[in-house]
This record gives sequence, C-alpha cells and structure tokens, in this order.
Amino acid sequence: MTLEFKEDRIKNIVLPFKDKLYRFALNIVSDTYDAEDIMQELMIKIWKRWEQFQEIENQEAWCMTVTRNMAIDKVRSRKAPMQDIDTVHTISDSEATPDKAMEKSERMGFIMKILNELPDKQRTIVHLRDIEGYTYQEIADITETTLDFVKVSLHRARKTMKEKLIQRNFKRND
Repeated sequence: MTLEFKEDRIKNIVLPFKDKLYRFALNIVSDTYDAEDIMQELMIKIWKRWEQFQEIENQEAWCMTVTRNMAIDKVRSRKAPMQDIDTVHTISDSEATPDKAMEKSERMGFIMKILNELPDKQRTIVHLRDIEGYTYQEIADITETTLDFVKVSLHRARKTMKEKLIQRNFKRND
C-alpha cells in the first residue's frame, strides 16, 4: 500500500465525522489549540495502527472514545477547569435580528453554564446525545459504559438541568 493510498483511505474514513470529533474534544478541553492537537494526535494514532484500525467494526465510535480519552488526559495534565463559559459555541441564525441573536446567545450561554455544572460523565453523555446526536448504544460504546447507565445518566442530567433552570427562573422562549 502506498503512503498516498493510506492517506486517502484515512481521510475518507475520518473526514466525514472530523467535525464531531473536533467539537467533542473542544467541549472537553475548552481550548481550540488543544482540540486541534488532539485531532492531530488521533490522526497519527490511526496512521501508526492502520492495520488494527481497519479491523474495527465501528470506527467512528472508536475515534470518539480515543478522542475523549486524549481530551481527558489533556485536561488532567493541565489541571484546569474543563470549560470556560466564554468559549461556548453559539448557534448562528441568519434571520435573527442582532438583539434576538444576543438574547439567544445569552440563553445558550446560560444553558451551557448549567450543563458545565454537571458531573463529567453526565455532561459528556448530554453532549453526545443532545449536541452530537448519537444513539444511546453509540454513547455506551464511546463512553465504555452500559446502555442502562447512559439512560439513567441522561435522565438524571436532564432532570438536574431542568431543576436548575426552574430555580433560576429560566423561561422557555419558543
């Protein structure tokens, strides 16, 4: 196998979900440079273990698991808070007026702040389910837990978030 062929194969496999991997890493490390480093390290890991990687049944889940582990290692190595509210991503809406966009951003920031108060495992599961759209089974595979654990953790996380939103008089703005 030529190097170019191997590079093309890796790109074809990983590129479709690279944005998910990057967002997932960024959500954990809260630093764009660290998230980019993690993505680069992931590519190197795949390159070095190409033969083994090809045999993995769910390569996306494997990449998410490796990304999570590398991001957690990165956070542990610097011993800093996992997420700064100032780095929260906003969802752009091209039709919204500036004041509506600002209000929406503030609301999203408020929700992200509450999300960041959750325990690590719950926050990761909520991110994978509600932001990335993974199924419960995929989340169980990625987090190396059981399906029941994912369901219970997601239920508890959502319940906690709902209670905190009610305590802080957060009202839906449909």
